[in-house]
Amino acid sequence: MNDINVNIEKTEILSDNWYTLKKVTFNIQKNDGTVEQQSREAYDRGNGAVILLYNKNSETVILTRQFRLPTFINGNPSGMLIEACAGLLDNDNPEECIKRETEEETGYKISKVEKIFEAYMSPGSVTEILHFFIAEYSKEMKITDGGGLDEEGENIEVLELSFEETLKMIDSGEIKDAKTIMLLQYIKIKNIL
Repeated sequence: MNDINVNIEKTEILSDNWYTLKKVTFNIQKNDGTVEQQSREAYDRGNGAVILLYNKNSETVILTRQFRLPTFINGNPSGMLIEACAGLLDNDNPEECIKRETEEETGYKISKVEKIFEAYMSPGSVTEILHFFIAEYSKEMKITDGGGLDEEGENIEVLELSFEETLKMIDSGEIKDAKTIMLLQYIKIKNIL
């Protein structure tokens, strides 16, 4: 596979209100050797981490439910989305980030996590790389109710669901979040539950 020759000509900041939206004008060499100028927008919200907590004995997983405005705008009547626990790195390494987010969002204090892969989640428009983790949990690890941080505007419901039920929820459309579907399928494919 050949590397592509790309030269960035100009970068404009279109918005830096919440995260950064840039318009990038660049020259790219096509397969036939010709060079073409293109412009694209890229949304930079930083990189993140996501985790699926699972319990082998009870065959359950921990997920969250919260309001997601973009889904509401795009046809989700309630705007509520069932997801695996996730968060932005905020200058932490991925492992420290996901341990912090797990405690804040779910109330579980975990010490051992397993990184399984990294993925670009929407590479046509968003720069984010997401670091995927799994970890076992037990009732003894629950130290708070979770729910997220008030200062971040989080209002998160913590769900403990049977693993088999979550697979049915993918089929029924109750779970539509890509990162969550990827993690649940990973657990199934690897015969973890």
